[in-house]
Amino acid sequence: MTFGGKETTMAKRIALFAAVALLLFFAASPRDMNAHKVEERERETKVMILNYHKVDNMNISLSVLPKDFDAQMKYLKENGYHTITPDELYGSLMGTCELPEKPVLITFDDGYADNYHYAYPILRKYDFKATIFLASGFMGKYDNYVTWDQVREMASNGISIQSHSVTHSSMSDLSDEQLQAELTESKEKIEAEIGQPVQYFAYPTGMYDFHIAHLVREAGYKAAFTIRFGNVDEASNLYAMERIPIFHTEDTFSSFLERIHYVPAFEQLSWRKG
Repeated sequence: MTFGGKETTMAKRIALFAAVALLLFFAASPRDMNAHKVEERERETKVMILNYHKVDNMNISLSVLPKDFDAQMKYLKENGYHTITPDELYGSLMGTCELPEKPVLITFDDGYADNYHYAYPILRKYDFKATIFLASGFMGKYDNYVTWDQVREMASNGISIQSHSVTHSSMSDLSDEQLQAELTESKEKIEAEIGQPVQYFAYPTGMYDFHIAHLVREAGYKAAFTIRFGNVDEASNLYAMERIPIFHTEDTFSSFLERIHYVPAFEQLSWRKG
């Protein structure tokens, strides 16, 4: 079948409209827990949160090669980025803490052993802070996860240790009773092991909704992190904060640069959070 000029033009317009609608959908962000509208103005807080999983030589998407991770950290150091902790981010959003220029929060999900063997020495090389969200039930159970001794060492040297639940189950598949157990038991276990408060949570598999976020807050967490792409600013939901996932690709360093500069580019084009 052939199409006339009018039909072809209409099809192009529909495709363009659909593409723009998708961009608007993914650029949108959840509102805060009180559902109150944030005024359209220049945000005082704007923080890039990087999300890693593994740093090793496995050559899979979740595994950034150590040499690539080193190159990424070197770039951040040489370009004036300053690493911060979740407490510093929270304080800035609450108006009680002033952040350094070009703040970046470096996070790791799950608690793989390579975080200690490869990422941790590189972070120390550049005098960088970072945060590891642990699936507490995996510690001492699987050999490819950090040990509690390693966790305690990192916690004493600039690495914030926070919760990623007990079993890494998708939270949307659990009952309220199971959710509460995942939230409270992981928090209590990590606190008992490292002797420091655990006040931040990263959703396993990134799955959450407002009910789950409410339970996270009720369990005593100050804030929670998703895998939703974007920078954090004053329009961000404290219990659904955006992050920028970093992966291993055919050209990992170029992909890294594209990802960390993608959000600022959209902000300059006046793409705003809803």
